[in-house]
Amino acid sequence: MNANTNENPNRNNKPVKNRNEAEKPNVNLLENDCLKANLNADLEVDRNAALHPDLSVFSMDAEALAEVQRKFNIKREFARAKEEELFGVFRQKLTEEEAWALKFLFAYMPLNDLADYDGALFLNHVRTTLEIRAKVPWGRRVPDRLFLHFVLPLRVNSENLEDCRGVLYEELAERTKHLPMEKAILETNYWCHEKATYVGSDLRTISPLTMLRSAQGRCGEESTLAVSALRSIGIPARQCYTPRWAHCDDNHAWVEAWADGQWHYIGACEPEPALDRGWFSAPARRAMLVNTRVHANYPGPEPVTLAEEWLTEINLLETYAPVRTVNVAVKDEEGRPVEGARVLFQLYNMAELYPIAVLTTDSEGLAVFRTGWGDLLVRAVKDGLWGEEKLSAAG
Repeated sequence: MNANTNENPNRNNKPVKNRNEAEKPNVNLLENDCLKANLNADLEVDRNAALHPDLSVFSMDAEALAEVQRKFNIKREFARAKEEELFGVFRQKLTEEEAWALKFLFAYMPLNDLADYDGALFLNHVRTTLEIRAKVPWGRRVPDRLFLHFVLPLRVNSENLEDCRGVLYEELAERTKHLPMEKAILETNYWCHEKATYVGSDLRTISPLTMLRSAQGRCGEESTLAVSALRSIGIPARQCYTPRWAHCDDNHAWVEAWADGQWHYIGACEPEPALDRGWFSAPARRAMLVNTRVHANYPGPEPVTLAEEWLTEINLLETYAPVRTVNVAVKDEEGRPVEGARVLFQLYNMAELYPIAVLTTDSEGLAVFRTGWGDLLVRAVKDGLWGEEKLSAAG
């Protein structure tokens, strides 16, 4: 099995003469215009929904609602042994938004959450979240697609789930209610800094309320607290991370938050006077991947690294570093494309070759990955056969 890599440092498929030229950040006006158009379209849908209540809930069309219902039915069948504990809440009087928000959570939550918790937790979370959306000044400015994917979810990482949204809202509501969204993000992070500081810990992730009790945690726990706090005041937020640094042993996690049409980054529990600033800004320019996981079929507009039925991984590297596109063609000994091969993009870190991304080849034997300017070992594996090739920053 052969794994051939072909780099494409820009979207126009034009050759780049040297690395310095490739490292110049490009502003893609077309993409920015498309993002603005999508945002305006979402806002227009929200305005229309206010004028015409018969429009679909959360701006989802009939096909999207049917997909949520289908996946909800699958999860309900998986958890039939806990039918009453989990789904008995649907016999309560629910608004249309409450019912569909609850179905959306059930449809995409990890199976272990179905086993570990009951429906009352999720219903109370949904009701609290919708009440907060109605109270905060920017609530209806947040497009429904961002609300569903980056405000509504209770889970951030692998923490124990707690009914914490109302608790965090009460802590932050007065401090942020008269602020614009960008200032509210900063103020929320100042509050997080007041409550917790960095201390290295094991791989288990403590919950936001446990973080407040202990007042310390590693970066993954600090960012879990910050994301939960931002979502508690209706601001879309997501935990993003580089799985392994390219320049030193270790990894790091931080937070992105959305304000009035644009995503910004912050170091969780690390106060800065402005957004898009952190101690990791310079190291991130050397990263090979910065990504986040969304437990849903998230359509973008960010580049998608991995799209599965229950999970989407989006690639956020362009925000932080120069990028290149690597096209991997996997062929057998007779030169025929190999479909369904696992392609591992491995980075040397902490004395191991760590797969920062694992993709599957398509019907033409291709896997495409957007990454930074550094060295990777690309390995393709299927049916006990394998091939590998080193991808170098030197080309």
